[in-house]
Amino acid sequence: MPRTALLAFAIAFLTSAATGRGGECDAEKFPDYRPVAGWPQLPPKVVLGPVSAVATDAKDRVYVAHRGPKPVMVFERDGTFVRAWGDDHIKTPHGLRIDPDGNVWLTDIGNHLVMKFDPEGKLLLSLGQKGKAGDKADQFDRPTDVAVTPTGEFYVTDGYGNARVLKFDRTGKLLKQWGTKGTGEGEFNLPHAICLDAKGRVYVGDRENNRVQVFDAEGKFIEQWKASGAPYGLFLAGDRLFVADGRAGVVRVLGPDGKSLGRWGEKGTAAGQFQMPHMLCVDSRGDVYVAEVTNKRVQKFTAAKE
Repeated sequence: MPRTALLAFAIAFLTSAATGRGGECDAEKFPDYRPVAGWPQLPPKVVLGPVSAVATDAKDRVYVAHRGPKPVMVFERDGTFVRAWGDDHIKTPHGLRIDPDGNVWLTDIGNHLVMKFDPEGKLLLSLGQKGKAGDKADQFDRPTDVAVTPTGEFYVTDGYGNARVLKFDRTGKLLKQWGTKGTGEGEFNLPHAICLDAKGRVYVGDRENNRVQVFDAEGKFIEQWKASGAPYGLFLAGDRLFVADGRAGVVRVLGPDGKSLGRWGEKGTAAGQFQMPHMLCVDSRGDVYVAEVTNKRVQKFTAAKE
């Protein structure tokens, strides 16, 4: 089955689960996401540090960012180890995304950089001043996440030290920025995650304000969603927004209107439980990968078939 058809099937499965009761689906009908045992298979003597992010490419290979030696690790979707890289450039990884061309984008809160790599780890672009935090056009203060458009423009959430979103052209030239610290529309208290929909709308996980803010491509405020909990991580699969709520220790799923369709998980260390789920992604078959900082692991979930 083609990738687009598989993803459509997975989204349809989620949609069919919703009953609309108070904006939440019936727990008995919401997909039963079950952890995949033994995933991934780490190489001998390799131990993951705090896992900050996870992303999949067009072939459903899984890229994992963790805070330890070889900070980017790559696996097949069955968990087989492929390769690892990143020691030469990465200090403290935070966000990781794969763009439409298969390039790997990573934010480094230790070096205050946004970097673009090829799939094998060759550095293609670096933005920011290494080791120097700031709020100028060529500086970041612990940038958190990246979102890339199909034409190569990209957005950065500069979240810990600066409460702003920046938009760049494909060469890294700043086009515009918006946001200041606060609770109003277009203001942020730790913009922690960012993603884009097919219409070019920009979704920002405003973590400490416990909301997702939605903007048009030029930064004009559209609406805010409060059903997200504390949105540490965001991933759009079709018109369903998957949210890693790092404070509550759950994964939430929101519909296209921002209302809750359901959630799974609870705080803990067992399989299927979470300790600070930080970022997440959904592959072409509807499987969900969740990166955990405190549990120092990445879990893979698959929806049980009826």
